[in-house]
Amino acid sequence: MRFFFRSKNFKIFIAVLATVLVVTVTVSILSNVSSPISSFIGTVTTPLQKALTAFSNSVDDFKTSVGDNEKLMEEINRLKEENAALADQLTGYEQVMRENEFYEQFLGIKDKHSDMLFQPASVSARDCTDPYKGFAIDAGILDGVALYDPVITQEGLVGYITEVAPTYSKVTTILSPALKAGGKDSRTADEGVISGRADLAAEGKCYFYNLQRDCTVSVGDYVVTAGGSVFPSGIIVGKVTDIKQQSKDTSLYAVVTPSIDFDTLKSVMVVTYYSGQGSVAPSGE
Repeated sequence: MRFFFRSKNFKIFIAVLATVLVVTVTVSILSNVSSPISSFIGTVTTPLQKALTAFSNSVDDFKTSVGDNEKLMEEINRLKEENAALADQLTGYEQVMRENEFYEQFLGIKDKHSDMLFQPASVSARDCTDPYKGFAIDAGILDGVALYDPVITQEGLVGYITEVAPTYSKVTTILSPALKAGGKDSRTADEGVISGRADLAAEGKCYFYNLQRDCTVSVGDYVVTAGGSVFPSGIIVGKVTDIKQQSKDTSLYAVVTPSIDFDTLKSVMVVTYYSGQGSVAPSGE
């Protein structure tokens, strides 16, 4: 028997068997019929292939998501820039409208003083410790504002500039004793001095003093500026609400309620130039 395995016939048998196995495997592959070995390999590799495919899809989805988010952020940033630009345009438009409306309200004053130059300004800060309602505005030297420039609104006289910086200024109001301006009764033309006084300022009023005893100033009359080196003429100060006699002499004075509400004041005009304007401080009037 052992000689059989060494015989030529056995070798031929083995060769034929090997040929048959090769042909069988080839036919199996070509006919898509899985052999036991290929089935085993497929069983082992299929989960791995699925995992790799899922990972690849996840990577593709992540790339797509990141790309979409980048596009979304670009769109958001673009819209923000457009919104900021529109907001700036709207702010500029509103500012122009306010200034136009403000100038229209001053046409009456411009008719009397055609050469008068204005600088619009807004109240930027209030001095809560000042009993005379002083405040700061957002216009200064760079805007053409100078010391002692009159400050007005369409309602009338507010005060004058007492401190000026490049971008802001401080205003002393007609309620302050520091301010003195020539004034007159618009009805009778009786003249006197407009100024503030501590007791009257507490009531939001100022006074019109140095009136002659025989003057005809009456309650209800309007007091206006008489003109001078600091204040132009014809600016309304307020209405006479009382007339009294000075305690030290025989002259009279009138209590005046200003036409300005200093607590709600938001915008003013600084008179930067008018014909006859001088540089003398109000105390010299």
